[in-house]
Formats: sequence, C-alpha cells, structure tokens
Amino acid sequence: MYSNNQRKLILQLDKKKFRLANKLFVAEGKKVVNELINAGWSFKMLFSTEDNFHKNADIIKDEEMRKITHFNSPSPVLGVFELPDEKKILAETTTIAIDGISDPGNLGTIIRLCDWFGLSELFCSYDTVDCFNPKVIQASAGSIVRVKCHYFNDLGKSLVELNKPIYGTTTKGNSIYKTKLSNNASYVFGSEAHGISDSLLSKLNGEISIPQFRDGNSKPESLNVATTTAIFLSELNRNKN
Repeated sequence: MYSNNQRKLILQLDKKKFRLANKLFVAEGKKVVNELINAGWSFKMLFSTEDNFHKNADIIKDEEMRKITHFNSPSPVLGVFELPDEKKILAETTTIAIDGISDPGNLGTIIRLCDWFGLSELFCSYDTVDCFNPKVIQASAGSIVRVKCHYFNDLGKSLVELNKPIYGTTTKGNSIYKTKLSNNASYVFGSEAHGISDSLLSKLNGEISIPQFRDGNSKPESLNVATTTAIFLSELNRNKN
C-alpha cells in the first residue's frame, strides 16, 4: 500500500517541473522497469500487482494501481526512479538530432531506434518533449538506459560545434535513394506540424527527403517523424554489414 503523499507525488511526476524539483521520474511496465533496475538505476518506490516481481516491491491491488498509473490501462508494475546524472557528449560519428518533437510516443520510438542502430546519444532542441515523460519512458521500451538525450537551447550552434556536415530531412530535399548518406554527419528531424525551425535550416549543409510513390491527386501530406527516422537509419546502415 502507498500513502496519500506517495500517490500525490507519483501523479505530479507527469509534469517536468515536478520531475526536476524532486529529481525523480516514473516508469511503468515490467520490461521497462526491469531494464532500469538491471542497468543499475536507483528506485525510490516500486509497486507491483504480482507477488514475485521483485523482493523490494510493495504489493498492491489492481484498483490501487489504477489510482497511480499515468495511462488508461495500468501495467502490473510501476517504479519511481532517480533522474540520472548529466553525462558528457560522446560526439559519435553519426549524430541524430530532433527539433521541436512534442509527441512522447515519437520521441520514445526514436530513442528505441537509436538504440537498435547502435547510437548512444540523441541531440534534442529545448522545446522537444522531456525524455523522462512517463509516456516517453514507456515508448522507449527500456532503451532510455542506453541512449542519452542531450537538450540544447541552441541546437543549431551545438551541431555546428561538432565540426561535421549537417543534413535536414525536408519535403523538398534530394531523394534519400539517390543520395550517398555519410556516416560522419548530423541528421536533423523536425516535427510533422512545423518541420525544422528556420534558425536551424540556415545551419544545414543539405536537405534530404523520402520521395513519395503515390500517383494521383490524393496523397498523404507527410510521414510520421519516427517512421522517417527509421527509414533514414536503415538506409544509412544498409551497407555496413
């Protein structure tokens, strides 16, 4: 059983200001919580509706879990973890950067994609959704333990300081299928609604796009940003193995 103060805190951790103030975040789901624990991330609270999840978990009823979950359908496990310390920039050969991504599911999926393709950091504009949002944590499926998100007030300046070409994904760029993608470069992905910001567009060395193959007047307007990132990372790594 949890106290009223614990319940209040857990629900408040939906907001970034409370996560920063308390230096805590919420993770839900067996897989994600196990990934965090196995990676050595410290937890302050751990609740489970199952008896044998973890020796330090407090066993609660389903209706109690429903009162602290951040989702419509609660998972059987919820943990409150300490925010990790800031990590230095690795400056990997390939840098993926995201500009103004507001959807938690998209960010979580992009973190998972970076993990899958062997990248250990992600550059984010300051107005991108916080990577410790509960929905981002869940969508990352545990990859948050291996991919560090760096947030910058001036993303363009930070990318320029890496001293390598910067390419942006736009609807007007050169076809990804007709362009030799360099591993030693930064690739920027903007939001579906607004694209890459004007200040960042001015820093680009080139623009790349995924061409559309639908004929006729009725066509989709855009691709989901996480889908776009997946296609680019796949194409970038096509000839590695």
